[in-house]
Amino acid sequence: MIQQLYITLPPFKRGYHLITDLIERQLPPLPDIGLINILIQHTSAAISLNENADPSVRYDFETFMNKLIPENDPSFSHVLEGSDDMPAHLKSSLIGATLTIPITNHRLNLGTWQGIYLCEFRNFGGRRRLVVTIMS
Repeated sequence: MIQQLYITLPPFKRGYHLITDLIERQLPPLPDIGLINILIQHTSAAISLNENADPSVRYDFETFMNKLIPENDPSFSHVLEGSDDMPAHLKSSLIGATLTIPITNHRLNLGTWQGIYLCEFRNFGGRRRLVVTIMS
C-alpha cells in the first residue's frame, strides 16, 4: 500500500532546524514495516538527517556552509532575488531534497542521535512544503 500526504512547515529563520517531532505529529498511523520518503518542494532549502542532541551542530553547519558558499560572490549571475538566493540553491543541491527512512514497528527507524532537519538557506524563506510518501 502507498499513502501520500503534504505537510506545510511554518516559516523558519535561516539555519538548521530539527523538525522530526513536527513531521511525526502529522503522520497517519505507520505500517509495521515499510519506508517513508520525504521530499522538500523547494530549491533554496534542503532536508537532512543529523545530530539531534547538541545544538552546536546546527551552528557549525551554518558556519561551514557559509564559508563554503559565501554570499555576494561576484561570479554569481543569479542575483535578482537577493544575495542569499544563489548560495541557497547551491547549498540545497549539496545537501539534498529527499530522505528515505525505514519504518519498523510503526515508527521511523532513526538512530539514537538522528533527527530530521529543515535546512533553511534563505533569510526569509517562508513556509516550506513537504511531500511525504509512505510505502508498506
